[in-house]
Amino acid sequence: MENETKEKINIIKKISNLVIKKKKLFLFLSFTIFVILSVIFYLNYNQNIQNKKISEVYIEAGIHLLSKDKEKSKSLYKEIILSKNKFYSILALNNIIENDLEKDNEEILKFFEIVENVNLTKEQKNLIKFKKALYFKKISRDLEGNKLLEEIIADNSIWKDAALEISK
Repeated sequence: MENETKEKINIIKKISNLVIKKKKLFLFLSFTIFVILSVIFYLNYNQNIQNKKISEVYIEAGIHLLSKDKEKSKSLYKEIILSKNKFYSILALNNIIENDLEKDNEEILKFFEIVENVNLTKEQKNLIKFKKALYFKKISRDLEGNKLLEEIIADNSIWKDAALEISK
């Protein structure tokens, strides 16, 4: 029993001596961990604020669209696309196309390029390809549309069946 107590005391002394000897290292590691966690929390907080602002702009664009102010609505949707938000950029592009807010086909294709370069999941990218293929078919660029549909089919995407149906 006395031996166990002495061993525990020895272990505690060894640990405290190690901490005293390596004091600078422990302080440096503690400070580094604190800074890393602070940066992570700041970036997360900042991202949440950006998402909230973009959502407010999206709602405002929808209100302008309902009030028939298509130019203001298009401008706000374009701003959202240029923000490269993972969620709202796709929705903004969809609203521009569905409501025929942009007449210039090349401008819409530029919007597609911007949205395609956003960090999306594989299936979200395939959905964008699918929408782009449909748009190509709408503007009578069938070869380009069919090429995208073939890519979706070859990728064995969840959009494969829809792509097969349209490519017939």
